[in-house]
Amino acid sequence: MKTIQVFEHERLTIHKDENGRRLTGAQLKALCRFNDKNHNKYFTVIHNGVKFGNYVGVIQIGGLALEILPKADRDSITPENQKIKTRCWRKVLLKMLSITRLLKVETVSDSTLKKRHNSILDLYFEIYLKEVENLIHGGLIKQYRNTSNNIRTLKGQLLFAQNIRKNLIHKEQFYTNHQIYDHQHLINQILLKGLLIVKDLSRSPSLADRINRVLLSFPAIKETAITEQSFTRVRLNRKSIKYMEALSIAKMLILNYSPDIISGSENMLALLFNMDALWEKFIFKTLKKHETEDFIVQYHQSQKFWHNRTIEPDIVIHKEGIPFVIDTKWKIIDNDKPSDADLKQMYAYNMYWEAPRSMLLYPKAQASVNNHFRSFHKGKTGDNLCKTGFISVLDETGNLNSNIAMEIKNLLN
Repeated sequence: MKTIQVFEHERLTIHKDENGRRLTGAQLKALCRFNDKNHNKYFTVIHNGVKFGNYVGVIQIGGLALEILPKADRDSITPENQKIKTRCWRKVLLKMLSITRLLKVETVSDSTLKKRHNSILDLYFEIYLKEVENLIHGGLIKQYRNTSNNIRTLKGQLLFAQNIRKNLIHKEQFYTNHQIYDHQHLINQILLKGLLIVKDLSRSPSLADRINRVLLSFPAIKETAITEQSFTRVRLNRKSIKYMEALSIAKMLILNYSPDIISGSENMLALLFNMDALWEKFIFKTLKKHETEDFIVQYHQSQKFWHNRTIEPDIVIHKEGIPFVIDTKWKIIDNDKPSDADLKQMYAYNMYWEAPRSMLLYPKAQASVNNHFRSFHKGKTGDNLCKTGFISVLDETGNLNSNIAMEIKNLLN
């Protein structure tokens, strides 16, 4: 498996760049078709290439894994720093996905995470296989289902018309509609579909044997088409709740799988995450871990705004009973120069939540400095303040900053 790593907002073409990265014509064609199928939201098609936007994650096209990594600094990528930068921001992405529960990294061994040849997609495959292995070891659940066929013992409802037609000669048989209790049900069919996708796409020799062993251990059930509507029909109960993690990964794999996207020559799978949404959820989860009676963290609280529209800030903190609104932004801006649209949005949040203070929260670039609260000139009685806040994504060792929650708390003062 060949892996190409790029950063958000970078370009990749069919010509080698200074870091030796390039696409083949077939790969570019597949990316263009994929992007067109998804309303051009993941990247922009340029002359002989693509320009990535704010979606990060991994796209696999046949034997190529294309990893799109986040990056919150102004440093240019050069042949000298490429390996260090990609390794650093790849770890940040994996950690953010883990904290937001979009990737259950703790189920994967440290040695697996350190394998450089592994793509992010390989990690998802390994996690999925481990979840299914655990389910098989614990015993896959059975469910009742209705079926109609010939049986030698009369049970269920005898279907007279079919029985006469099919058993005119074989009087010892009965054509009935009856219940059977087996593994043939939607939940197991979803797991099987996920396994077949992993088998089709995995190029890892270490996973190949494991996939085959899992499939051999899996009950003989009928393969069926799985769509987005299939997942809405899944109802988990006390016995089947253990399937939740495996079903979550299977859903990602199945709904993002594009077989034969370039006329049958290569299959494709894309797991992409909006970096703005990932940053927002990561900040919320990080703050939530530090919640106390005097520091309550709420996520996506909405209020009626106009007619049938609502207004919804990213995060509302109640510090000693006083509301404080935070809106996260994954972008690098010049110090204390937020957009007018963002400021107007914060003004509305202050009004609707009766918050004396609010903050636009950005990742910290090298030149960023934190600023003081400044007042909106008109509006509600009392304090009506807003500030731009910047937090370091990386610590001094190049790892994800573990003090982000404390830095944000300090910014509230």
